[in-house]
Amino acid sequence: MAKGRIFSGMRPTGKLHIGHMSVITNWVRLQEEYQCFFAPVDWHALTTGYEDTSMLQENTMDMLMDWLAVGLDPEKSTIFIQSHVKEHAELNLLLSMTTPLSWLERCPTYKEQLQQLGEGRDIRTYGFLGYPVLMAADILVYRADTVPVGEDQLPHLELSREIVRRFNYIYQQEVFPEPQPKLAKISMLPGVDKRKMSKSYNNDIAITLTAEDLWERVRNMVTDPQRIRKTDPGDPEVCVVHTYNKIYNIDEVPERVEQCKTAGIGCFQCKRALADKMIEVLEPIWERRAQLEQNPGYVHEVIAAGAQKARKEAGETLDIVREVMKLK
Repeated sequence: MAKGRIFSGMRPTGKLHIGHMSVITNWVRLQEEYQCFFAPVDWHALTTGYEDTSMLQENTMDMLMDWLAVGLDPEKSTIFIQSHVKEHAELNLLLSMTTPLSWLERCPTYKEQLQQLGEGRDIRTYGFLGYPVLMAADILVYRADTVPVGEDQLPHLELSREIVRRFNYIYQQEVFPEPQPKLAKISMLPGVDKRKMSKSYNNDIAITLTAEDLWERVRNMVTDPQRIRKTDPGDPEVCVVHTYNKIYNIDEVPERVEQCKTAGIGCFQCKRALADKMIEVLEPIWERRAQLEQNPGYVHEVIAAGAQKARKEAGETLDIVREVMKLK
């Protein structure tokens, strides 16, 4: 291991959008420096979506193709599906034996999602309450010492660290490292209407959009509401287009800001320039994605080989865990 070992994953709950791409491109960079394990965490998708699993496999395969198209390399990273490595489930069970119920009940995300998703749905389940233990198992089954996270995810990782400390203390063995956060310098892109990007708001920009559909999304981006006419000066700081320019058109940002403030460019023209730049960035990804769609056998080979490598690493961890717990 060069600098350490990383595990990270995403729930396959729908099409990935442009906000997810920032996370994936960060993974692409990390795979050059770390021993990485990446997985669509399909069991986690069940914690809030157990009633309807009809799209779970399709979403999982779509996610994997997006990851490979953006640049994850199976020669550099172990890429697999969570449920294909049963050791995740066994470690989840064993860690749940030592995790106090009060720790799970105080988890801020648990309370927030009960309010946001609980209306009209029954998510007061054992699986939903215990998802932080499964998350800890995902990380610890590879004895990962580093986890790429945003600041909003730090409380989740701290709970994993508490689970590690308690387990190591009870069994008087340093079985697991305490996973450290690798804070990702990622700008969280808003949706086209300036709200949080979400498919449920219909304000997302899917990675797999066509060039025409992408332009339609960009064309509908919210700009300065005070700028009614093209000759009115604008305020870039309240404009969604400006936020995206800072990611996709960074070299032109100073010029665009000056043009906006002095009414030297219209919003339509600015949007068109942004869309063209985004298409330029995304076209190679679309091409690789199309090739993967034509060769699904390759994707299945990647995940089969990844699962085999992951099971070997996870099996070694479970051997140690069973020994210290006197289960072997």
